[in-house]
Amino acid sequence: MILDLARLLLFPALMAFAAASDLFTMTISNRVSLALVAGFFALALAGGMAPYEMLSHVGAGALVLAVAFTCFAMGWVGGGDAKVAASVALWFGFPHLMNFLLYASLFGGALTLLLLQFRQWPLPYGLAGQAWLARLHAKESGIPYGIALALSALMVYPETEWVKAIDLAHLALR
Repeated sequence: MILDLARLLLFPALMAFAAASDLFTMTISNRVSLALVAGFFALALAGGMAPYEMLSHVGAGALVLAVAFTCFAMGWVGGGDAKVAASVALWFGFPHLMNFLLYASLFGGALTLLLLQFRQWPLPYGLAGQAWLARLHAKESGIPYGIALALSALMVYPETEWVKAIDLAHLALR
């Protein structure tokens, strides 16, 4: 039951925290990525994931980390975004990686267009005092891509083996 609750809550909670953190501060703490990595290994070991499958998940995470850090070096994404993307890839492995990347591209593009449009309008006086909103509105600030990554991850997560392994009937009886 504890394992089922962890599968149900840990990943979504960390993704929601990453999105909120990026929205309000334009940063994602390394602790979020480290918690995702530690959570993956803890749940994989507790759930009896086969070593070759774990290695495949690590391969997916390493591949995304290499590509994401290349994008970071080019100035296209933030470092926190790169680390979170790689951590999510670790959880999803290759079977769900393309769906995650497709959603991330679509949500990221929509978020970028929305923010570019939002930044064209003047910020209402009553909202200008909100530091996070002023930072989000500033034309020189980046795009909080962690929001798109989190939305994408939460779209794909229900289709993964992590959720399919949850015994919902057992949880409902408690």
